[in-house]
Amino acid sequence: MDISEAIDRHCREINRCNQRGGRMLSIVDLLDAGTLSLELAAYLRAVIGNGGSFIVGASPGGAGKTTVMGALLNFLPADAVLRPAEGWAALERARSDTRRLCSVCHEIGSGDYYAYLWNGPLRGYFELPKYGHILAANLHADTPAETWDQICRQNRVPEKDFRQVALLIFIEVTGGWKVKREISSVFESNGASPHRRIYGDGGLNLAESRLATEVDVERAHEQILELQRSGARSIESVRRAIVESECE
Repeated sequence: MDISEAIDRHCREINRCNQRGGRMLSIVDLLDAGTLSLELAAYLRAVIGNGGSFIVGASPGGAGKTTVMGALLNFLPADAVLRPAEGWAALERARSDTRRLCSVCHEIGSGDYYAYLWNGPLRGYFELPKYGHILAANLHADTPAETWDQICRQNRVPEKDFRQVALLIFIEVTGGWKVKREISSVFESNGASPHRRIYGDGGLNLAESRLATEVDVERAHEQILELQRSGARSIESVRRAIVESECE
């Protein structure tokens, strides 16, 4: 498969997450909207670009969880292959797939909807990092404790599997007639320890990170600046720019 075909397939899978019509927003759109800062975008690029799994959380509907998840999926390594986590059959196939997959759970929830996971299938989903795969999902939760409650207490996912999710990313919705959606906090785990806050009111505490160095983030910062200067905006053009920068 050539680069163009891989990019097309990647972006088609992101577009399958679209629940509200219109085009899926890119990281450039989210930076312009103030959903996140350039500093935070660079950190997320560094961690996700290195294969870090992530979950996006917010309690209210319409907070932008799927939008943020879709934009961040473009930060994945160039060789990552997106696949929907659409039930047991897909999970079984993923276990034997030798490529580096990113299994996308459209929502951690009990609804009978496409790529929603709960109970046994969710436990199987959280086992995929053992096979070298990446997880990306969203759910209705505002804190790590609420996230843990849904995943580990209600669904009995082992703590050790939950910790394989590198990033818990939470969105806050503020404003009255003019709503603002903003990433308010990010928590990080290196797999050995519980998730701890790496980003919040005080900004990014990079000194506490076990997943990204200053050099990693500086490099990612320059990549995103170049992305903005290039005029790329659609998820397709952004993904192409990211993949081409990795392949140089």
